[in-house]
Amino acid sequence: MNYVSFKKRVHTIASRVEQLGGEVGEVTIAEPASSDEVLQMEKRLGVSLPKSYKRVLLEFSGEFCFYWSLPDDMEQPHEFRKISSGTVQWGLKSLPRLEEERKEWINVVFPDVNDPYDVIWHNKLAFCEVENGDYLAFDLSDGVDDAPIVYLSHDDGEGHGYRLANNFIEFIENSSRLGFVGCEDFRWLPFTTSSTSGIQTEGEAAIRFRSWLALEI
Repeated sequence: MNYVSFKKRVHTIASRVEQLGGEVGEVTIAEPASSDEVLQMEKRLGVSLPKSYKRVLLEFSGEFCFYWSLPDDMEQPHEFRKISSGTVQWGLKSLPRLEEERKEWINVVFPDVNDPYDVIWHNKLAFCEVENGDYLAFDLSDGVDDAPIVYLSHDDGEGHGYRLANNFIEFIENSSRLGFVGCEDFRWLPFTTSSTSGIQTEGEAAIRFRSWLALEI
């Protein structure tokens, strides 16, 4: 992954939002995590972190956060009417809390592995809490060393169980090509074609979205 290009893309998005009269929150790009910090977290969680996620933590940043919002009075195309802000975040230190919350949802609400909705919550590793209480998580069910990203909805969200990307690097690369439109499923569903397609950055919807905001990313 080209981290210089990624940071440049973040700057481009922030600058364009500000040009449009929107607001941009403080961008957090912490120092990379150390190998020992990653190892200790893996021991604490009892799982190996997915390959590309670990790579980003070690090579780029152990904690990242970016948020923006468009002006309230900005006219929006009907198909993008729900996309008025965007965000992305990850952090090594937040994993234990997120995993504790995911397991609590399983224990209290989604315990049945024979239920097609419940089972999606099992064998995952949550890494991002969504604004509405849902989660983005790594799917560990196949035992691969670079797990795909899936969406966990707690209230029958349309995107429940959708695969957003085949791995973490693909996820943040594709999310950045769409201006980090946000983690809630209604924000990224327009850029998918099926529950397994992942976020499509070169589809017609994505091209129209970048054109609307004049984002050269």
